[in-house]
Amino acid sequence: MRADARRNYERLVATARTAFMEHGTDASLDDIAKRAGVGSGTLYRHFPTRDTLLHAVLHDRIEGLLAHADELLSEPAQDPGGEARGADAALGRWLRTYLAGAMTPRGTSTVIIQAMSAEWAGTGLGAAAAAIRDALGLLLERAQRAGSIRAEIDPGDLLRLANAIGVASERTPDPAAYADRMLALLFDGLRTP
Repeated sequence: MRADARRNYERLVATARTAFMEHGTDASLDDIAKRAGVGSGTLYRHFPTRDTLLHAVLHDRIEGLLAHADELLSEPAQDPGGEARGADAALGRWLRTYLAGAMTPRGTSTVIIQAMSAEWAGTGLGAAAAAIRDALGLLLERAQRAGSIRAEIDPGDLLRLANAIGVASERTPDPAAYADRMLALLFDGLRTP
């Protein structure tokens, strides 16, 4: 990519990140192009769809989330006292990190839910949603093997529930506190008796 094209790309991503934070994932693409100081053609040359732009905006966050899952998976599944809560706690920490990112920009949770569907399989966001689900699946499976989370819980269902919490939390005065409370309720239902 030429240097000027790279600068335009980076400016569009930075401007889109700001616009999505201000207006949610439905921010006007024409407005993003204007704010970035480029024409609509330049925006669409780099990002043929809103989803490709959103994927570029979320890329670093998604990579960080996947790395966080790897870090948590390297920790012991058992607490020092032999309790299975180490795997349970790791799953909870990852979901909290996921939710913090899924609630900003507003609408991200809804986009991830959509990207989990079959018609998105060949897209960048579809691949990102699959990678997120797979990372969650590894953490969930470890907690299930440790005996702290019920065996019948499916990673796709858990990711949808987490996104539902994200969508509901966006509409509250304190989204982070609400998400924490809802996640605690969810974990009460996930844990083995």
